[in-house]
Amino acid sequence: MANAGRHRSWEHFGEELKHHREVAGLTQEALGRLVFVSGGYIGQFEQAIRKPQLDIAQRIDAALQTDGFFERTWRKLIKDSRYADYFAPVVELERLATKICEFAPTVVPGLLQTAEYARALTIARNPFAEDEHVEEKVVARLERAHILQRTTRPVLWAILHEQVLRIPVGGTACMATQLEHIARLARGRAVLLQILPTSAGAFSLMDGTLTLMDFEDAPPTAYTETSLSGTLLDDPAVVKGAQAAYDLLRAAALSPEVSLALVESAAEDYRKCASTT
Repeated sequence: MANAGRHRSWEHFGEELKHHREVAGLTQEALGRLVFVSGGYIGQFEQAIRKPQLDIAQRIDAALQTDGFFERTWRKLIKDSRYADYFAPVVELERLATKICEFAPTVVPGLLQTAEYARALTIARNPFAEDEHVEEKVVARLERAHILQRTTRPVLWAILHEQVLRIPVGGTACMATQLEHIARLARGRAVLLQILPTSAGAFSLMDGTLTLMDFEDAPPTAYTETSLSGTLLDDPAVVKGAQAAYDLLRAAALSPEVSLALVESAAEDYRKCASTT
């Protein structure tokens, strides 16, 4: 119900955008030129098919002279207490992406996490959190993975550093279940998986996670995150650089077949360990 309510609110955002655009005597293409997006992009905002990023909402305010209305509305609608402020826009973009490429240096990416793994991470990062808060975070994490069950699911390419397999988040039983889950997704062709081995050396020394997202009718976007903050990048030159960095990681990673075998072997080791404790 909350998601439905937010969707209706975004429809109102789109209606207001169309109203103010028409009052200003601008076509979708004309407004798009003023805020540096395509006219089709503006049309998607007006139909609530797509949600603008904050900087676009701010440029719309400047172009239409709406005194911050669209920025204030954006901040109200995008807010979801289950996610960090810097990550909430990424969740919206994931739902629209046609292709997602992820690099994870230390932990399993959110789209691939099991409930047990997500719970262990949440508690580790906030050991004083109440159970209700922890479960809220876990549910939110699992909801994101629903995009992998759609008939029009995005192409998902995930490169995991080998240490992701070696750090026993939540204990051996939790890790066995988590790696078995990843293996099932890979065998079901829901994700193209590669492992970046420790032997890759300097290739693996990338700070934080990297996510690249492609869209049907919008420029690609990159997102980087460290343990304390995240940054959404849409400058074409910066995104191009991030894509080049990802290509280097992909070239240094093990093949999908060898990667899957490594994940299944690690899962088996964790399962044996769990059964003896």
